[in-house]
Order: sequence, then structure tokens, then C-alpha cells
Amino acid sequence: MTDFHQFHLNLLKLGYNNLIKQPPFNSDETLTTESDELLALFEQTIAAYEEHSADAFELGQTLMTRIVGAFPQHLPLLSRDLLWLFGGDCIHYLGDEEIAQYQALDEARFEQESQDATIDYLQLRNMMITPLDDKRH
Repeated sequence: MTDFHQFHLNLLKLGYNNLIKQPPFNSDETLTTESDELLALFEQTIAAYEEHSADAFELGQTLMTRIVGAFPQHLPLLSRDLLWLFGGDCIHYLGDEEIAQYQALDEARFEQESQDATIDYLQLRNMMITPLDDKRH
């Protein structure tokens, strides 16, 4: 498993763990069919991504768009890197500056991979992605 893949798998698992601590996901009493289905989709997405399944990206796009549509208040619990990873309609939820940063990160990663360089994806990402909060001050 590459650093890139492990990094995003960790983000998926962290996002899931953050989500299950929030209402309506944290109580059987408040769990609805919609929230129950979302948790099942999240688990499917994690499993598919972990197994390098071709379905992982389609599942991820569906997951992210459902969260935005049904539980937008919980979107901040998930890393924006996942929106970029899954692409498709998820890209619409990223700002132009974020898209430019992720494109530059991908280009740098591909450049290092083409040179057979060892890549520490987290270090590369942290050098190239500026949190939005840092730009607002």
C-alpha cells in the first residue's frame, strides 16, 4: 500500500469515527433510515478503498454527495482531501484555490513517481496544501 493510499484510507476511517460520534449517528434512538444507510455506505466505501476495488471511487462520490445533501452540517468532520480524491461531482464543493493546490500536489506526486523517487505523501501534502484558515488571517 502506498503512502498516498494509506493517507486517504486513514482520512476515511477518521471521518467515519468522527461522524459516528455526532447525532443522529451516535444513538439508536435518533438513528433514521437515511442515517443508517449513510453509515452502511461509509463502511462499504472504506472496505472498497482498502481492497483497491474499482467501485471505491463511485461509492466515495455517492457518499460525499449524500453527506453534502442530507447532512451538510457534518461535512467539516471530513477532510477536503476526500472531495479531491473521489472527484466527479465532489469537485464542485471545492474552491478554485483548493483545486489549484490539489492539482499542483498531484503534479508533484506524479513527477516524483516518474523519477522513481521515494515519496512521503504526507510530507509532500503538508508542504503544498495551505489550510483555508491560514489564508483568511
